[in-house]
Amino acid sequence: MSYDFSRSASREKSNAEKYQLKEKLFHTTDLLPMWVADMDIDTPDFVIEAVQKRLEHPNFGYEEMPSSAFLAQIAWLKRHHDIVFKEEELLYSHSVVASMNVAIEAFSEVGDKIIVQSPVYPPFFKSVTQHNRKVLFNPLKKDVSGEYRFDFDDLRSKIDKDTKLLLLCSPHNPLGRVWRREELLELADICLEHNIVVFSDEVHSDLVFAPNKHIPFASLSEAVRENTLTAFGVGKSFNLASFAISTVAISNKLLREKYQKVYDKIHFAQGTALGHVAFENAYMYGDVWLCELKEHLQKNIVMLEEVCKKHNDKISFIAPQGTYLAWLDCSNMHLHERELRDFFVKEAKLGLSAGISFSKEGSGYMRLNFAVSTEIMKEAMARLELALQRLKR
Repeated sequence: MSYDFSRSASREKSNAEKYQLKEKLFHTTDLLPMWVADMDIDTPDFVIEAVQKRLEHPNFGYEEMPSSAFLAQIAWLKRHHDIVFKEEELLYSHSVVASMNVAIEAFSEVGDKIIVQSPVYPPFFKSVTQHNRKVLFNPLKKDVSGEYRFDFDDLRSKIDKDTKLLLLCSPHNPLGRVWRREELLELADICLEHNIVVFSDEVHSDLVFAPNKHIPFASLSEAVRENTLTAFGVGKSFNLASFAISTVAISNKLLREKYQKVYDKIHFAQGTALGHVAFENAYMYGDVWLCELKEHLQKNIVMLEEVCKKHNDKISFIAPQGTYLAWLDCSNMHLHERELRDFFVKEAKLGLSAGISFSKEGSGYMRLNFAVSTEIMKEAMARLELALQRLKR
């Protein structure tokens, strides 16, 4: 089967967040929104058909997350990522950020320190401070090739007795880094040495481009597995964010019980009937679709690379190893943060995420979501190229 990613249904008159908030965030509706991390690519037909079939049943009372949904995910993780979980190790969650917040509450106390490796998705910081914990900043460092790496020396120098949890983003948002085994092993060793629990956000794990390979943090060793909570989901891979369904995997029984005490206080319940169906069918039938999606995304990367190469005196871009997010280095434009945002909104008519929102290390950068149809990507690149041509240095 071959899927067509050349066009997608219009979301302008839907309740899509990236379209509904254009006026509020960018003070105009005359732009293409390429910020929030969902796809302007239609959700796969086999998921839609399964949901439609469930709608034939006239009762939508409370439902449990079915065993078959967990088993579909377990099989997927084994097939794609060489890791096996037991059903009892998996818990439903409506979002990765919700799971992260439970972990913060479960494994730290007010005033404790939690490691965040910036620049990173803003809820990593907000989730820490909203629980009255302290962010222990361990900024990623950029090497001479432009690749970001963990700064282990900085991390070791900052850890103390109050450091209780590390929030790992793998693959990394917004940088698109897919961490290599040796990098993760060194990070794991540090955390084991200092009894620091790891919460690993792996929601982008299916969106990795060859020859890179996603290494689940919990797969590194039995000791690491026993010290790790891993968040997975279908929201990114299959454009199912509005079904509000993901899972957290916790192999260590004691950690799972501690986590569940907080989880039960919040009363997560078990999600929605349609969410269960979408989740299960995505994992059961999504192999071919995902493969073709990644081929499409790589074509979009090439389009972006071509524009950036033409204007490399102003903007540079290293193709992401994973995710559908491009981290654009705009520092050579020599624009202040507000001027940079205005350039993209007013000149390119593109709504991107400001790099500074991912921490101070994001100053001079913009994040572009290229998970769009070919039609939208071509239009976006035409707008960007024209704006760059007009820009005076």
